[in-house]
Amino acid sequence: MVSEAFAMAGNAAGAQQQAGYESIIMLLLMVAVFYFLLIRPQQKRAKQHKELIDALKVGDQVITAGGLHGKVAGLQEEVIALEVASGVKIKIDRASIVRNETAALQRKKEQEKQEAEKEKEKQEKENAKK
Repeated sequence: MVSEAFAMAGNAAGAQQQAGYESIIMLLLMVAVFYFLLIRPQQKRAKQHKELIDALKVGDQVITAGGLHGKVAGLQEEVIALEVASGVKIKIDRASIVRNETAALQRKKEQEKQEAEKEKEKQEKENAKK
């Protein structure tokens, strides 16, 4: 009788140890999922925003988080003077800039130019075949 009781107790202890490893593995998997789905994308967005703020220069057309559209009239360490109308300048925090329209327009023009060049090359190839 005693030997059977010890045998049963030994199996229970082994099962508890395996359950402990499984819970640790599940916890590590959850941490990995949170990192790749939440933390890493947020860090990427923060890096892009910092690059946007650092690349600002006088004359850029920008949009703020509050929806104000204007032209950068002056730059300081943490404050930007934004001209929202002719002769109307306001001071805003650098971090409130969410989009640089000047840079976006330049990228769009470059993409259109590349697409036009590709289309031209395609037409030249078609004409060369004929």
